[in-house]
Amino acid sequence: MKQSQRHQKILNLLNQHGFVSTEEMVAQFDVSPQTIRRDLNELAEQEKIIRHHGGAALPNSSTSNTAYSTRKVMQLTEKERIAAQVAARIPDGASLFIDIGTTTEAIARALLNHKDLRVVTNNLNVAMTLTEKDDFKVIIAGGEIRNRDGGIIGEATRDFIGQFRMDFGIIGISGIDMTGALLDFDYQEVRVAQSIIQHSRQVFLATDHTKFGRNAMVNLGNISQVDVLFTDQQPPEEIVRIMQQGQVECCIC
Repeated sequence: MKQSQRHQKILNLLNQHGFVSTEEMVAQFDVSPQTIRRDLNELAEQEKIIRHHGGAALPNSSTSNTAYSTRKVMQLTEKERIAAQVAARIPDGASLFIDIGTTTEAIARALLNHKDLRVVTNNLNVAMTLTEKDDFKVIIAGGEIRNRDGGIIGEATRDFIGQFRMDFGIIGISGIDMTGALLDFDYQEVRVAQSIIQHSRQVFLATDHTKFGRNAMVNLGNISQVDVLFTDQQPPEEIVRIMQQGQVECCIC
């Protein structure tokens, strides 16, 4: 395969997966690690990618998220696997927050076999899913409805969340920086997620591997603030080290 063809295929992989490790690219293209490193260095010099220790990612826009209709179908199989593992850790009779996001919506669907859950959510889609169960108590946070995805945001939402103390807080994220920073696109959404973290006994972060190394402009916090990360692939080495230092469990689904 010509170098130019391999470069394009690397970009296609990154566009599909967000972050791809050097080892994955070596296996994908059946070339030496040195060859892949040279490819990545050249693409980085052209500002087409961002190099990270152990792999690479695309230099995504930090100001706007992918459309909700697109996110609903992206990595759908991975999200369902993650959702099943999260649901398996939630006992019957538990109380939980469920945040905005397509992964958290998959988790809501996976919880329908549970009994007697008490749920506070700022996600209209989650609320509609969970009201199928007569034995669930579902409380919708007040605030401004974001038309594009049914999320409820704003200071009123944050204040509402602060009235509760729940067994579990289930959150998603738009990006995880290699420093461990949790990143998102909407300041008001981030403020609500911070309140969920603060008022949960255990925090579950559910995200697929495309979020590793992805950029967004609003800092929610650090991955060390969560108790368990549920994802579909091993995180990059930098993130693994931060999780180990913060004693964050990693569940590969």
